[in-house]
Amino acid sequence: MLRSPTFAVRRCQGLGLLDSDDTIDDVLEDNDFVELAIEGDTMSPDFIPYEPGVSHLTAAYKEPGEYICLDGNSLTSTDLVNLGRGLYKIKLTMEAEKKVVKSRELLDTIVKENKVVYGITTGFGKFARTVIPVSKLKELQENLVRSHSAGVGNPLSPERTRMLLALRINVLAKGYSGISLETLHAMVEAFNASCLSFVPEKGTVGASGDLAPLSHLALGLMGEGKMWSPKSGWADAKYVLEAHGLKPVSLRPKEGLALINGTQMITSLGAEAVERAQAIAQQADIIAALTLEVLKGTTKAFDSDIHMLRPHPGQIEVAQRFRSLLDSDHHPSQIGESHRFCDRVQDAYTMRCCPQVHGVTNDTIKFVKNIINTEINSATDNPMVFAERGETISGGNFHGEYPAKALDFLAIAVHELASISERRIERLCNPSLSELPAFLVNEGGLNSGFMIAHCTAAALVSENKVLCHPSSVDSLSTSAATEDHVSMGGWAARKALRVIEHVEQVLAIELLAACQGIEFLRPLRTTTPLEKVYELVRSLVKPWIKDRFMSPDIEAVHRLLIDQKVWAVAKPYIDKYQTEYIPESRPISPTAFSLDPPASPRKRVRHE
Repeated sequence: MLRSPTFAVRRCQGLGLLDSDDTIDDVLEDNDFVELAIEGDTMSPDFIPYEPGVSHLTAAYKEPGEYICLDGNSLTSTDLVNLGRGLYKIKLTMEAEKKVVKSRELLDTIVKENKVVYGITTGFGKFARTVIPVSKLKELQENLVRSHSAGVGNPLSPERTRMLLALRINVLAKGYSGISLETLHAMVEAFNASCLSFVPEKGTVGASGDLAPLSHLALGLMGEGKMWSPKSGWADAKYVLEAHGLKPVSLRPKEGLALINGTQMITSLGAEAVERAQAIAQQADIIAALTLEVLKGTTKAFDSDIHMLRPHPGQIEVAQRFRSLLDSDHHPSQIGESHRFCDRVQDAYTMRCCPQVHGVTNDTIKFVKNIINTEINSATDNPMVFAERGETISGGNFHGEYPAKALDFLAIAVHELASISERRIERLCNPSLSELPAFLVNEGGLNSGFMIAHCTAAALVSENKVLCHPSSVDSLSTSAATEDHVSMGGWAARKALRVIEHVEQVLAIELLAACQGIEFLRPLRTTTPLEKVYELVRSLVKPWIKDRFMSPDIEAVHRLLIDQKVWAVAKPYIDKYQTEYIPESRPISPTAFSLDPPASPRKRVRHE
């Protein structure tokens, strides 16, 4: 029991600390509430947040002690996601700083010599031919940021805003934007303090770059609009910066344009999307393998000779994963042995064709990841500043077509994991297909079991069918027909993330259903790696004895998938199988015709 507990009073939105003399009318907005936090109190380890995307930065934030050095050339999607999670601070390399200084020196020369250059001494878009007096160049840049801060909708989460800010810093560090080193250092300091601007998620057409969201990002750095930090919560930007000992940036010629012109919102959200897609694709193979065991499927369809005849890398990789999890020589399965001599000739496509369906998803993810990583380290401003040539050149690197098309492709490919998973859930729940109790529960009628969990999966798959319509096939002319073709990449990125979340949720339901199916096959056991997956799930979710509130179970397993814990449990077995070159088992059965029966598995010699 606590003695003389100390309370902290916070706003629920943003977790801003309140003083005892604050009045409700002054500090709370509509639909906001006050919460009391007891000092020293901790959250239950069993607590599962309702929404996986809820920021953990708003909880017990710990300032990272490690740094990632940015040079504009070597950042990866994995690095960017980790920066978003608050695992690292940022430093600039010395080489990057030298390039930034040289680029800025050229711009200062252009201004001093009163040369007419787009975006530096002229207006923007339709106003590109309007020359601006030197005395108003600072105002020009500030007006650009203010007027372009016209986004709408919910703000990006703190993690996604950190990713956006980190990526913009990385692009500016390449040294082709004309940003001053002072302004770039101010951005780095804001990132390291987690001073994050209010960035609405809607408003970009993806050319000329992500103008609206990047303008909101820059507006906070100017000390205008709203900002958030773990220390202050949401507040006016100037007060958030002041609370961290930081000053608003003062824009010099071209700096407003340098801050807002580029594809960083599309790309930062795309980085998260491709990382989550890769994680769920790996775990989809494990879940499907467990379902195959429960449905008493055959491993014959994963024979390496079949897949070498159609040698797509993803297909071969998925088939090998299935063998590493189901190989009866390496990991004996009592369930597998129990139906070895059944009269079934082959399985349904949803099991037999996993290498082909999951495989193309894997290959697509690799293709998209390559595009996203290239975009992460690309200069996407206009005009580009070439210090070594002593000139600025207008181009179109700001156009978001590359990441937009890639992310539309990603959504289509990853959706298929949910589409085929939902059909496997149907097979698990349908007694005429599974030989298991209807909806995986005893006393059917009194209990409904997984009946509506399957409906949820079907609903999510149906939503995905609409979300998978490519946004990048659309284009609307903007800026008085100056920007007459756009990518719509912002929506491509946001809907790709929604599709991937739905895929995670559908596969969470399948994993729950497969583990429940195992209960009806006991005391028989599956292979060692799949038993480990079962034990992981059962560490959080009890077997379904009778009906209970199901949403928390689905969310608990969804969290396992997001945290890649299912992959972590199975990966050592997959790696061992692949590195030890274990001979492939090809068990004989009455339905597998062979002129010469294979040698006994017990007599096979393992190759060292």
